[in-house]
Amino acid sequence: MVSRREVLRRMGGLAAGAAVMGCSGETDSGGAISAEASMTAASSGPGTTPLAPLGVQLYTLRSEMEGRVEQTLERVAAIGYQEVEFVRSQYFGHSPTEIREMLARTGLRSPASHITPSFETDAWARILDDANEVGQEYVVVASIPLDMRASLDDWRRTAELMTSAGERARAAGLRYAYHNHDFEFVEMDGRVAFDVFCEESDPELVQIELDLFWIIHGGGDPVAFFDRWPGRVPLVHVKDRTAAGEMVDVGAGVIDWPGLFRHIDHAGMKHFLVEHDRPDGPFRSIEASYRYLSALEV
Repeated sequence: MVSRREVLRRMGGLAAGAAVMGCSGETDSGGAISAEASMTAASSGPGTTPLAPLGVQLYTLRSEMEGRVEQTLERVAAIGYQEVEFVRSQYFGHSPTEIREMLARTGLRSPASHITPSFETDAWARILDDANEVGQEYVVVASIPLDMRASLDDWRRTAELMTSAGERARAAGLRYAYHNHDFEFVEMDGRVAFDVFCEESDPELVQIELDLFWIIHGGGDPVAFFDRWPGRVPLVHVKDRTAAGEMVDVGAGVIDWPGLFRHIDHAGMKHFLVEHDRPDGPFRSIEASYRYLSALEV
């Protein structure tokens, strides 16, 4: 396996850009969007970034979504984002129909939702129905428990289950994908676990939402992954890291984003979803990441 040091060297090492500063006067508990964010949206509005459509994984804004769903979506749109990905099919007390209407009012779309790896018939049918009602294209398994990944045989069984789930998703007019963390890149019996999963699952039925922070954190190389599985990565989670492995706003870390995004077509990337698992200010963080990405030349 390629070492983390070597991956970071390949991805640009310590030559990445300086940290993006947060917006002055920003509050994360509601209220008007900051003046700086409004100017960003005006100057770099939807569709101007070469990475369009830019989106946000709403896990970053989970505290803001509680009780303030439409207000939060309005602020996301005002920054300039065009898409949002929901968290484990959670709509924060609203029905899928209400969410679809909120998205229409705010000018956003939701290409995907994270889901649990539930294969129980009734629960699965509801997941697919809800995704179609919201207007999503993908249902994405957010993570899997240890008993689905404790050995290579477990990974093979998981690949079989997910291929079957992908068939059912396709029958419902949806696409099925898997979102990685770092544990997928451990070696088992001389093999990288995720290589076995990708080999054993049908690439037409199980696509990959590659979390670019976590693959590097686990010692993997995104570009090598694109080369191994061309066209299989329609969605990516865009989040940055320091050389020491700390998660930071996009553009504030060491990942060579221009170099990585030169592989957009080869990888099959269509949706670019900003995320920060533990931001010190959710709106400040997504604004900083938007400013960096909207100005990025690929």
